[in-house]
Amino acid sequence: MSAAQDMTAPAALGLRREAEGVASALPPLLVAAEHLAATVQMGGHGRRRAGAGEEFWQYRPAHSGDEARFVDWRRSARSDQQYIRDREWQIAQSVHLWVDDAASMRYSGHKDRPEKGARARLLALALAVLMIRAGERVGLVGALAPPRPGKAQLMQLAGLLSAPPGSADYGTPEVGAVVPRSRAVFISDFLGDPAPVAAALAALADRGVRGVLLQVLDPAEEEFPFDGRTIFESMAGTLRYETRKAGDLRTRYRARLAERQAYLSHLAGTAGWQFLTHHTGAPAQGALLWLYSALEPVR
Repeated sequence: MSAAQDMTAPAALGLRREAEGVASALPPLLVAAEHLAATVQMGGHGRRRAGAGEEFWQYRPAHSGDEARFVDWRRSARSDQQYIRDREWQIAQSVHLWVDDAASMRYSGHKDRPEKGARARLLALALAVLMIRAGERVGLVGALAPPRPGKAQLMQLAGLLSAPPGSADYGTPEVGAVVPRSRAVFISDFLGDPAPVAAALAALADRGVRGVLLQVLDPAEEEFPFDGRTIFESMAGTLRYETRKAGDLRTRYRARLAERQAYLSHLAGTAGWQFLTHHTGAPAQGALLWLYSALEPVR
């Protein structure tokens, strides 16, 4: 994504604190979610696999080919079978974030709802907070901020995500710097031409990259509450459409949006990714929980 380097430290710190506030509300939800409990305890997200590490994971029966030095003789003495003391494979993921910064993300259908871009940036940074706390490396899809661990990376990401938005109506992901076999998160309204997204997913699938598409919409974009004479104009001002009977467009609009969402879901599934639509009128915690869960590696 594009990013300016003149972002003030207070603004970046404010975004980080807000993201950490969302992240801090997540642990109770994770504890209540049975399918996530085993992967998030002690910050071990996505790393509980047998392999080279220091932490004990489990006992398992010894098989042909296991080295004698891995046999736990004390545990084996309690039965007629030898047992191997498996250790946890402690390996960090690399997670790349793409947060659409195009003009369309500035839309909000109500003064009490955040702009789509503000919600997208908050979710991305809150996810980075959780992943980095779990020992993972997080960065952006471009070369400006490659995945790294640590609190300093959070501050850099906060600054870049707080940069002024782009001028184009709709954004497109640039994935040339995404490393093979990593994870990726695309957060956008996905209302522009879907061809660049399809091309990006195909390129990443060839590199063994798995990830998620999170569509962020304002409720008005889903409900289409408009009626009577209405002027529709893109946020960048390049597109304009006037109608005297906006209500007559509601059925067709909703059908087209459903088609777009079905297509995005199909694209994601074909690439081994996951897809979800999140509305800015809903709490951010639900989307954050879904993102964190969806990035769990396949065993």
